[in-house]
Amino acid sequence: MSGNGVKKVAEVAAKATKSIDWDGMAKLIVSDGARKEFANLRRSFDEVNNQLQTKFSQEPEPIDWEYYRKGIGSRLVDMYKQAYESIEIPKYVDTVTPEYKPKFDALLVELKEAEKQSLAESARLEKEIAEVREMKKKISTMTADEYFEKHPELKQKFDDEIRNDYWGY
Repeated sequence: MSGNGVKKVAEVAAKATKSIDWDGMAKLIVSDGARKEFANLRRSFDEVNNQLQTKFSQEPEPIDWEYYRKGIGSRLVDMYKQAYESIEIPKYVDTVTPEYKPKFDALLVELKEAEKQSLAESARLEKEIAEVREMKKKISTMTADEYFEKHPELKQKFDDEIRNDYWGY
């Protein structure tokens, strides 16, 4: 990678670090194993980001060719200088992102849909929990008619059993 390309990668990594809510994600983790893996992920990310910020973001120091000419001789130094300057570091061309970006975007859409379904199911379960709690409070004073009013399918089942002279044995 060229010096400018590495600098750009380091800049993007620095921006990514600022936008990641590590504490928010840590609050969502439930199990101890997941906490351990999350800590490993964060440590690895920090190590890579540190390398990008320090090691790869610096420009190499310019070579003092005159210093070497005095000690070694100009012919050999000129030959090395010419070879050094003729080196072309290829620019990084990202071929991976275009291939995986549509897949990632499709996963994001799927994730949003799953999130909507999860929130709807969560609301349904919260409602059901509230009904069960209400029923628990009233169960000791509730009459059969009040219970069957909330559960008409059970009343129908019992009525059918009585009508068909089926008493459970």
